[in-house]
Amino acid sequence: MTIGEQVVLLDDAGNQVGTADKYAVHHDSTPLHLAFSSYVFDGAGRFLLTRRALTKKTWPGVWTNSCCGHPLPGEPVADAVGRRLTDELGLPGPHKLDLVLPAFRYRATMPDGIVENEMCPVYRVVVDTEPDPNPDEVDSIRWVAWTTLLDEISSGALDLSPWSVLQLTDLIPLGDPVDWPVGDPAHLPPVAH
Repeated sequence: MTIGEQVVLLDDAGNQVGTADKYAVHHDSTPLHLAFSSYVFDGAGRFLLTRRALTKKTWPGVWTNSCCGHPLPGEPVADAVGRRLTDELGLPGPHKLDLVLPAFRYRATMPDGIVENEMCPVYRVVVDTEPDPNPDEVDSIRWVAWTTLLDEISSGALDLSPWSVLQLTDLIPLGDPVDWPVGDPAHLPPVAH
């Protein structure tokens, strides 16, 4: 994370109401802000599972979807996805991105009281290169078959970040990730139009 990096603050309708320092915005009363999540797959259909760096302010050391982040003020969400894939996972673009869940929103509280509170569009990404994770962002990675991931979650062998659990509630009914329908960009938060 860059010191002074700004996040976009939102009202309940998804309109921008200001900006705030990314490092300072996450606390016990985190305001609603814009984010994104991405699910990265390779050409064989394997999913890239990542474990957050142990130094992260929110959910350190937790297994999660491939890459998350915050668009900068004025930055298109898809551009932010590409930027963070490069910065966090060493996956240079161009990336094949598909918007899957344009209107995903969640709020989750860590045991220490820090809150995540985000409008967080979800993207599917297909890559043809191996990741080279930034250790400041990612502790470890695993390529895993989607069905194996679901089996590990249902058996209790894998605990995921709360946002991934909630996203999977919406993604699993969509079937095979290769066949996930592309979401309608009109359903993105207004700030992302």
